[in-house]
This record gives sequence, C-alpha cells and structure tokens, in this order.
Amino acid sequence: MAKRINRVIELIESKEPVYYTSAGDLTYENGLKQASTWADFLIPEFEHGAFNVAGLISFMKGLVDSGPTKAGHRTPAIIATLPANGRTASEVRANAWQIRQLLSAGVHGILLTHARQADAVRAFVEECRYPFHKSGRQGLGEGQRGAGGQVKPAEIWGIDAQEYVNIADPWPLNPEGELFLGVKLENQESAANAEAICSVPGLAFAEWGPSDMGMSFGFTNANGPPYIEEMNLVRERIKAACDDNNLNFLCSWNDPSMTEEQKVRKLMDLGTDIFAGGEEMANIGRKITQRKMPVG
Repeated sequence: MAKRINRVIELIESKEPVYYTSAGDLTYENGLKQASTWADFLIPEFEHGAFNVAGLISFMKGLVDSGPTKAGHRTPAIIATLPANGRTASEVRANAWQIRQLLSAGVHGILLTHARQADAVRAFVEECRYPFHKSGRQGLGEGQRGAGGQVKPAEIWGIDAQEYVNIADPWPLNPEGELFLGVKLENQESAANAEAICSVPGLAFAEWGPSDMGMSFGFTNANGPPYIEEMNLVRERIKAACDDNNLNFLCSWNDPSMTEEQKVRKLMDLGTDIFAGGEEMANIGRKITQRKMPVG
C-alpha cells in the first residue's frame, strides 16, 4: 500500500536510490503503456522539445486510467523539465505561466534547467507555492501560485481540491508536501554559485549536467567521461553543496568501456541518489540495495 502520492519521495524517505527515464510520446495511449513503467519517475522533456501541455494532460489521464502501480500509487511520479532557464529571477517570473500550466496538469515535480543564480531559484520555488503556505518562509517570499487551477491536478492525484492545495507544496520544506523540485547546474556560472543555489529552501535535488557544463569549458561533446579535471572538481563541488543542504544528487556516467553494473557502482561511489540510465541499470541497482517496493 502506497504511503504517499509521490513515489519518488516515498522511496527517498526510505533511503532508496531512484531511477528515471523519459516519458516518451505525450499521448493518452502512451500514458496507458507507461503506467506500468520500470522507472520510479518519468520526465516529460520540455527543455528541448515542444511545450505540449495538451499532450501532457492526455498522457496523465492515460496513466490514471491504466493504474495504479504495483506499489499502489495512482500513477508513476512525473517530474517535468521547464522550458525557461533559471539565470535570473526576472526570467523565471516572466515565464511563471509555464510553471502554472505544468502544475495544473498534475505533475509531481519540476526540474529547473540552467539554474545559474540563487535569486532565480528562489523565484522558481515561490512560483510553485500557494501563498497560504508559511513553512520555511525564512529565505523565501510569499508563494505566487493562484487559486483556480487545482481541480484538474487533484483529479489526477485522486484527492479533492482542498487536500490538493494543502499538499501541493515542496518537500522536504513541507514534510507533508508532495512536490519534488530540483535544479540542473550545467555551466561555470552555476558551479560558481552552487552553494548559494543549493541552500535555497524548497529544493529536493540538484543535477550535475555534464554536456552543457562541458560546452561552458569549450567542448562540443562532454556527455561522458573521461572529463578534464576542472569538470571533475565542478561535479564534486555540486555534490558537496547537495550534501551540505541535504539535497539529493542526480548524476549520470556514460562510459562505454564500462558494464552496466560498473556504471551503477561508480555512480554509487560518487554518492548518487537519483540515477540517469536504463532499465538494466535500475534492475542492477535495486538488486544491490535490496529494493522492497514493487516495480511497475
């Protein structure tokens, strides 16, 4: 029996690593199929793809109609990437309509890519919160999310609208919250501000993005190792900032010379909490940690 709406939060509270993959086509039919995914969460990718909210709504409906999961969750967790970057607070505020539309579709979290400044990340968290939520307001301003968009996501989550507004708040800032918010640090400006960014209240995880980080160091393709020493130091700095602020660390390790098990163990050695990789890696990792929650 599921203890939470958001499977990712439930797993992390149980000290379990988390594995994810792409959501794929945002259609009702694919939602039916993905309801039994091997992944702990699915990412609708809007950073580089079309901002297809209508498709996302259909996809979410398919997940519900083909659910629940074997662990009893109404749907797998859905963590969407945001099209807008997180360089400045004004950029985030100007694109807050994207946040509202994703949350109103019923997603369980959002990943802010290209997070460069703490003020931008603070604005991101505030735009995800309702103004009546007061927990953790030290270091945050008033929530900016308005009433009127809670009925549809409440239906997706399988609860009434009043309960939705009470729990649609960032975890672990709000221990009862079900929103899983994260940032992607993927350039030298992000790295220089890692400590300030990761200290913003309301975040649950941070990702080290090697491809764009490599571009900021002058490389056209740095998606996998070996990395130059400066990039290794950046990864370690971001991981340390996560540890200092109790954030979960998302990392990948695309080394073609390694077996899938070697990649999993390497990521575990790096202190990874959220794993980017395929189903085989997830199966290996779950076996290593003796995962108890049913998959699918």
